[in-house]
Order: sequence, then C-alpha cells, then structure tokens
Amino acid sequence: MGFLKRSTSEWLPFRTALCTAVAIFLAAAVFALFPARSHGALPVADKGRTESATFGGGCFWCLEAVFERLPGVQSVVSGYAGGTVPNPTYEQVCTGMTGHAEVVRIEYDPSAVTYEQLLDLFWQAHDPTTPDRQGADVGTQYRSIILYHSEAQRLAAEKSRDSLASRGEFSSPIVTEIVPLKNFYRAEEYHQNYFQNHPNAPYCTFVIAPKLKKLGAH
Repeated sequence: MGFLKRSTSEWLPFRTALCTAVAIFLAAAVFALFPARSHGALPVADKGRTESATFGGGCFWCLEAVFERLPGVQSVVSGYAGGTVPNPTYEQVCTGMTGHAEVVRIEYDPSAVTYEQLLDLFWQAHDPTTPDRQGADVGTQYRSIILYHSEAQRLAAEKSRDSLASRGEFSSPIVTEIVPLKNFYRAEEYHQNYFQNHPNAPYCTFVIAPKLKKLGAH
C-alpha cells in the first residue's frame, strides 16, 4: 500500500517517463503507417502513366497495324470520330452521311515514345495530300485527320504539318484536318487487330503488308 500512497512529487518522475515512452511508441506507429517519401520519388499513381493520340489516314486496319509495332505504344483501338452521329455502325460510316472518319486511338507511354514521334510515323504511313482518299479507298471516312486531345497536341500537330510543308516533303498541299476530339466510338470487334487476326486476307496481303515492309515495321 505504501507504493500507492506516494506523494505527487514522488510520482512526477515516473509519470514523465511513462508519457515519454507512450509518445515514442505513437510516433513509431505513425511512421510505420505513413512512411516519409523522398522529394525525388514519384507517387505510385504516376508510374505507368499513358497518354492518348487519335489519328485517321485511310482504312483503320492499316494504321492499327502500323502503330501497334511502334515501341512505347501500349494499345491501338480502331474506331470512328470526327462526325455527328452517336454510336455509328460501320455500315453507317461507309455511307459518308455520319461525318465520321475511320481512326485509331493510341495509348502510349510518353516516357518511351513522344507525340512528335507518333506524328512522324503518321505522316509516313499515309498520303496526307489526297482529300477523302487513300489509294483505292475513297470516301470522307478515309480522310486524313488528326484529332487532338489537348492544346499541346494541337500546337505540336500544326508545327509538324507546317514543317513538312515548308520543306516541300510532299508535291501537293497537305489537306490533313487538325480538329479537337469530341467523341471516339470503338468500332465493331471484327475490326480490332485485323491484320494480326487475318494476315492472309487480300487487303492485308496486298495493302498492309507492303506498307509495313516499306516502313520497316513488318
């Protein structure tokens, strides 16, 4: 009982030591739950960040095969954009009445490939001087078009186009549209990965394969 009857002055050192021990324990628990982050480290959410680009230049089967082979590209999806009709079908787009173009939406790692490099390949992969046409594919759905996702992409696209024009890379004027992306509609599943799934189809054999070979991407 003598221990319990100690005076306040006798309890004070013991209480101080106890409070200090509790404070140290709580601090250790907090640091364990919320470890300090180095100022140079990126948040986990930023790792593996991708960006999008959308281009149209003829049949989307062809552009899809071209961009799928570019290092840094994560995925390529064929679809429709640039028109006014929501959720169009392939048959509707082929009439030319929807205003949509056949396009590809590209998801890429900007630390591995830049938007400017995507533009360079875009210009090489089609003829940007033929209005509403790429080879034997004729119609507004086959027009050359860049649908930008940001102001930075718009400026980069215009700069790239103007640079090509000033250097006289093409014998005719570039007619490529550069417009904001409003909506992208994924094409029917049978259009996705077309070259990969049908390498021996006539269009793949006589159009896509020679283009890939020319670009050194086959």
